[in-house]
Amino acid sequence: MRAFEYIAPTTVGEAVTILAGKGDRVRPLAGGTDLIVQLRRSILDVDLIVDIKKIPELNAITYRPGEGLTLGAAVPCHRIVEDADIVRVYPGLVDAAALIGGTAIKGRATVGGNLCNAAPSGDSIPAMIVLGAICTIMGPEGVRSVPVERFCTGPGKTVLGVDELLVSIHFPPPVAHSGACYLRFIPRHEMDIAVAGVGASVVLNAEGTTIAMARVALGAVGPTPLYVEAAGAALRGKAPSEESFSEAARLAQEGARPITDVRGTEAQRRHLVGVLTRRALRGAVERAKGGTANGR
Repeated sequence: MRAFEYIAPTTVGEAVTILAGKGDRVRPLAGGTDLIVQLRRSILDVDLIVDIKKIPELNAITYRPGEGLTLGAAVPCHRIVEDADIVRVYPGLVDAAALIGGTAIKGRATVGGNLCNAAPSGDSIPAMIVLGAICTIMGPEGVRSVPVERFCTGPGKTVLGVDELLVSIHFPPPVAHSGACYLRFIPRHEMDIAVAGVGASVVLNAEGTTIAMARVALGAVGPTPLYVEAAGAALRGKAPSEESFSEAARLAQEGARPITDVRGTEAQRRHLVGVLTRRALRGAVERAKGGTANGR
């Protein structure tokens, strides 16, 4: 790792000004669990690191029942999985945040960083997609909002300009009779990267007999995390049954774009998408009915 400058601004405006002056030779630092590794391996070569952890709004967790949840981009995962309101209201997000590394990594890693790293296997991203999360981005031209499903544009690539900063991620308040679940497959605990991952959310009618709305998102089976709109649309108006889950799983498999690599084959990943979609939908429906099952 070669030498670089280090700056720790205390406001978003200051951070954006610094980013705007350095072009593509600067990177923001939140948890650093990906960034530091990339610098050490010379995957990245930068002149300046901008530490955003001293910016108050990037470290804030704000939850209001009628407005939803806003996570600052530098909030570490351990605060998410230990927050009583998030655990109670957004268990699908906790499913994913709890999988991001061990205790030491959770103390540093952030869902904002997981999103900005834009790894196709990023565990938090499918969960955020099915929860309808919206990113707030600030740059020299002002503030803009982007749905999480449109944030990643390729492996390691996002909609962020070199002079823009992810400030926060907002999750709308869950509606009545709704639930979400995220599941992934890894071959062993020592390989802590998903071979495939699936997030699902559902809204049931008051009687719990019909699915009013559903969303399905996939991880590690495409160049980016994938929002498979067709899979959710196929569930609308259907009973939450194994038959309807199987149809959604089939459409999720069709929407997947897996490859073969050292972690798994294309065929294995497509099969896993089907299995995990059915399980995640079961878990989401169970939570929508007031239960705590995770779909396994």
